[in-house]
Amino acid sequence: MANNTTAAPVISPGCATLDVNNYTCSSALLLPIINEYTWAPGTRAFLYLLTMVWCFLGVALIADVFMCAIEKITSKTAKVRIPDQNEPDGFRMIEVKVWNDTVANLSLLALGTSAPEILLSVIEIIGRGFESGELGPGTIVGSAAFNLLVISAICIFSIPDGEIRKISNMRVFGLTTFSCIWAYVWLSLVILVISPGVVDLAESIITFLMFPALIIGAYLIDKRPCMKKEEVVENGMVGISLEGYANEPLNTGDTSSVTIIPKEEKPETPVDHDQSHKNLLKLAKELGHESLDQGIPPEEAAKIVAAKLSEKEHHSRMWYRINATRNMSGGKKLTPQVFSAFKDLYDHTKLPEDEKADSKMALTTKDHTAGGTKAVVEFTAATLSVLENEKKVRIGIRRYGKMDTPATVRVETINGTATAPEDYIHLEEDVHFAVNEQLRQLYVEIIDDNEWEPDEFFFVKLSLPEKEENEDIVLGNISITQVTIINDDEPGKLEFAKPSIIAKESSRRVRIPVNRINGADGHVSVAWKTKDITAISGKDYQGGEGVLKFDHGETCRTIDIEIFDSMKPERDESFQVDLGECDGGAELGKIKKTIITIVNDEEFNGLVSRIVNLTKANMDALQLEDSTWVTQMKNAMNVNGGDIENATFIDYLLHFLTFFWKILFALVPPPKYLGGWPAFFLSLAVIGLMTAIIGDLATLFGCLVNLDDSITAITLVALGTSMPDTFASKQAAVGEKTADSSIGNINGSNSVNVFLGLGLPWLMASIYHMTQGTVFTVPPGSLGFSVIIYTGCAIAAIILLLLRRFLKPFGQAELGGPKGPKILSAIILVSLWVFYVLLSALNSKKIINVQIGG
Repeated sequence: MANNTTAAPVISPGCATLDVNNYTCSSALLLPIINEYTWAPGTRAFLYLLTMVWCFLGVALIADVFMCAIEKITSKTAKVRIPDQNEPDGFRMIEVKVWNDTVANLSLLALGTSAPEILLSVIEIIGRGFESGELGPGTIVGSAAFNLLVISAICIFSIPDGEIRKISNMRVFGLTTFSCIWAYVWLSLVILVISPGVVDLAESIITFLMFPALIIGAYLIDKRPCMKKEEVVENGMVGISLEGYANEPLNTGDTSSVTIIPKEEKPETPVDHDQSHKNLLKLAKELGHESLDQGIPPEEAAKIVAAKLSEKEHHSRMWYRINATRNMSGGKKLTPQVFSAFKDLYDHTKLPEDEKADSKMALTTKDHTAGGTKAVVEFTAATLSVLENEKKVRIGIRRYGKMDTPATVRVETINGTATAPEDYIHLEEDVHFAVNEQLRQLYVEIIDDNEWEPDEFFFVKLSLPEKEENEDIVLGNISITQVTIINDDEPGKLEFAKPSIIAKESSRRVRIPVNRINGADGHVSVAWKTKDITAISGKDYQGGEGVLKFDHGETCRTIDIEIFDSMKPERDESFQVDLGECDGGAELGKIKKTIITIVNDEEFNGLVSRIVNLTKANMDALQLEDSTWVTQMKNAMNVNGGDIENATFIDYLLHFLTFFWKILFALVPPPKYLGGWPAFFLSLAVIGLMTAIIGDLATLFGCLVNLDDSITAITLVALGTSMPDTFASKQAAVGEKTADSSIGNINGSNSVNVFLGLGLPWLMASIYHMTQGTVFTVPPGSLGFSVIIYTGCAIAAIILLLLRRFLKPFGQAELGGPKGPKILSAIILVSLWVFYVLLSALNSKKIINVQIGG
């Protein structure tokens, strides 16, 4: 794939003839497929660049299929017997994953993320007759630099201010970090020191064997077999991890073997098969309450539940990689798309419990202002109480919304049990709001007499004057307020508002009102206690006793009792609340006890059941692998996987740009067949073909714009192959509680790039040259210089990450932390990448001339 800058067209002495097969930049492995000798170089360069970007999208899409196949392979489970004395047979069966997570991350997952770079290096060396090229090795080094420096910077910066993410498995991270640095140190030694410019069979074998050595080393460090059993708490047996199964549903899949875990290796926490369903039911009930208040359709509530559950789950880097690819192509997302109209409700479910009550009013308030175009006038309170001896009551009226014009409303009192003029003075007048005036107050006079009488009330009403022609003024929710005149000559009587109350189980709490009648003078109190009937305190409700206190002038208080969810299909249970001894001169009224009957809310239970079923359907639809060819084709043909309501303009644009690739790759066998292996091998072959085309496009583009393959590799090709990882790592950094899925796997992937991406083609070329009696030469030149510069930048980046973990100014975490140090860290890492690219390009163009290896 070397640049071909051949001479100008050949012209014979006798006549002007043109050799159409001999023109500038015409030699590559597969391209060009047609003669382009009449095309302008600028046009060819533009088309090659455009096609290369389009092919990068295609590689990302087939890598999506490849990743789904890997997920199917690595999710294989085995049945395991766990000793359990509570079971009749003395043991119980569970299913655990066969693949160790660390092994899967460093083998198949690393292969999935690095497949384009590895295959590009292999195809290039085969296409050149087993001679070394610059595009494949340059892409591997350039991709490693972008991953470690730029992606780490993006992850550090993307964490919300004040939050942090730390790497949890530091042992494996330490090994992969050492391996990553050693990989490039070893690469430098091979091409510059041990046998400069030549790679022999022994060196290629050692390079290739470092890949399985890395996997074995990481596995042993993860398992720590040399430590005592009581110190190894994560895993119950060698090769099968039981970590995290206590509170999550067990994986299901093909079960090919049954393994017995000895009693002494039994996990301390038993596996709870019902935990997932309990979590789902709890969240469905919570959203059921919210949806009843908001009028949210069950379908949208189910999407919110599914999104919430997905948000709480731990996802692998593979999951984030696939989701990022689908975001880049307008495809089917792995998280439910909550309709924008209900986004506030979704955000509300993510609030802490103590903040939900404060935000509920904001969620339920209707916008009477019509987007700020109208002035809304209403009372400041729906009910008011006034002691008779206060002689007047203050009425507050507020305005909000449009404030730049005057507003006028009519205020009028209306008789209730209190009548004018015996109990108060009738009021009827206009209230005028000036420009930008928000609050007005007026007073209604109360008649104070010395005669005892029951508490009485009247109403105050707002209306718009008939002569008011301004249509920009409307009345708010509180257009009528009730004023209660409290007789202040007696302490009053205390009694329940009702002798019986029906409480729906879905309400979760019953509020029992206690009224103070016939007086409100002074501070009084009354004792209360609950009494079981058919409902049991502590099981069906939170019973107890207490004292209810009334302040001077206070006429109503409530006793709040929590109701427990019994999970019973039918419910009709009762308990009683009694009022006891009064204090402060008050007496008991007629209603001294009330009976609370707890009943099922059939409407609510039906809503919850429907939300649960819809949520399960949504979660099933979010599985990584599609079940059939028909489903694959349907998702390929529809934008956003068929979720058109939530599709954006960008989704449509990306969908049409990648439509050809989607339809083509939908023909790959679904991962469900034969354990995912057919999809694995076929998609790997397609990635190889696509990579060969990208290699040709990059070579020809670089030739046309006078860029060496080494520069093209570390810039265009490296960025193109790393874009899905960039978006995936950013999503993982924000969505996960640790940094393992974002930057924790970068060093492992970079190591695999060298051990496989260079070890495998070097091994093939070394064997070939050995059979031919020749040597396999690898000119150090640009590659050697690039490797040395990158190694220095990588060491600096690792030191920065270590400083971030252990120094307080950085937040003692790899990602996030205080805003200033976070921005500084990101700038340093991006600057290191720019430094690496700039020096490598200058050396390649001989602007700076550093002799490496002769």
